[in-house]
Amino acid sequence: MSYRLKAITREEHLAFVTARSSVSHMQVPSWGDVKPDWRAESLGWIDGNGRLVGVGLVLLRPLPKLKRYLAYLPEGPVIDWAAADLEQWLRPMLAYLKQRGAFTVKMGPPVVVRRWSAEAVKAAIADPQARRLGDAEATEQEPHAVDLADRLRRMGWQRTEPGSEDGFAAGQPRYVFQVPLAGRSLEDIHRSLNQQWRRNIKKAEKAGVKVVQGGYEDLPAFYDLYVETAERDKFIPRPLAYFQRMWTALRAEDADRMRLYLAHYEGDVLAAATMLTVGEHVWYSYGASTSRKREVQPNNAIQWRMMCDAHELGAAVYDFRGITDTLDEGNHLLGLLRFKSGSGGHAVEYLGEWDYPLNKVLHKALDLYMSRR
Repeated sequence: MSYRLKAITREEHLAFVTARSSVSHMQVPSWGDVKPDWRAESLGWIDGNGRLVGVGLVLLRPLPKLKRYLAYLPEGPVIDWAAADLEQWLRPMLAYLKQRGAFTVKMGPPVVVRRWSAEAVKAAIADPQARRLGDAEATEQEPHAVDLADRLRRMGWQRTEPGSEDGFAAGQPRYVFQVPLAGRSLEDIHRSLNQQWRRNIKKAEKAGVKVVQGGYEDLPAFYDLYVETAERDKFIPRPLAYFQRMWTALRAEDADRMRLYLAHYEGDVLAAATMLTVGEHVWYSYGASTSRKREVQPNNAIQWRMMCDAHELGAAVYDFRGITDTLDEGNHLLGLLRFKSGSGGHAVEYLGEWDYPLNKVLHKALDLYMSRR
C-alpha cells in the first residue's frame, strides 16, 4: 500500500495519539511548544482510503543564514514499525521534508531491541569481563528489531553513534530503565524493590518525609535544587523558563501530562521531580536533590510516591528514562544505574536514533559541528 504525507492539525494529531495506549511524550503536539528554537509541524500518513494511519511531530531547526533545516522526529514517528512495506511509510516522509528544506532527517524508532532484568544488570556490574551492558547476556531479545535495523541501513539510514563514552548521545537515550506496572498490585511492585530501596522508603516514612504534588508556583523551589544537582553532577542546567514553558504547554493539552513532586522535611524541600504521562506510559523526567539531610532518603521516597501515583493512573510502565551502558566503576553514572536497577524493573535498549542525509555536504558539516561540541 502507498501512503500520502501531509500536514495535519494539532487536533487531528492529538486525537490520533489519544486513541493509542501510548506514544512518546515527545510525539504529542504540545511538545513542539516546549521547543521554541525549533519550528514544529504535525505530519499525517494517509492511506489509499483517505484514513489517517500514522502521525509524527517533526521539529525543524534552521541553519544560521540558510533556509535549510535539520528535521527531527524524537522517539517517532508514530507509524507501524513492524510493517512489511516500511519503505512506503518512510519514503513519502523524506520527500515531504526535503521539499520543506530539510538537509538531514533524524528519527528515533520507538522499537525495543533487548531487555535485562534487574538481576541481570546486577550480575553484569559485578562481572569484571563486562565493560558495557551490551556485553552481558540479555534476558529478552526482539529478533524483528535486528531485521528492522538491517532494513533501515539498506534504505540509506545511518545509526547515530553515542556522543560520549558513557553511552549518552546528544539526542534521546538509547538505554533506559523501566518498571512494568500492568497487571501488578502495589504490594507486588513493592516486593520487587531491592532491600536497600525498601529500607530507605521505610526510613523516610519514619523520619517524617512528606511527598506532595506542587504547582507552577513551586517550580522555582524545584529549580534551586536542580541547579545544585547540576553543579554536583557536572552538567549544564536548563533555564527556569524552560520548565515554566514545559508546565504551561503540556498541562494546557492535558492536566495530567506533567506533574511536579516535592519531598518536604522539617520545613525544607530536599528533593523534587517532574513526571510526564501519555496514555499508559509514565516517565520520571527531571530530578533534583540537595546534599543536605540525605540520610532521611528523600529520593527513594519521591520515586515510590510517583510509582504509586502512576499505578493509580492505570499506567502500564514507569519509565526512569536514560541510563549509562558503561559498567566502568570509575564512571559516576554507574551509581545512577545501580539506583534505578534497585527498583526491580529492567534495563531496555531501543533501536537508537537514525539519520538520513538529504544533502551530504551539509550533513557532514553538522556531524563535524556536533563532534566538536
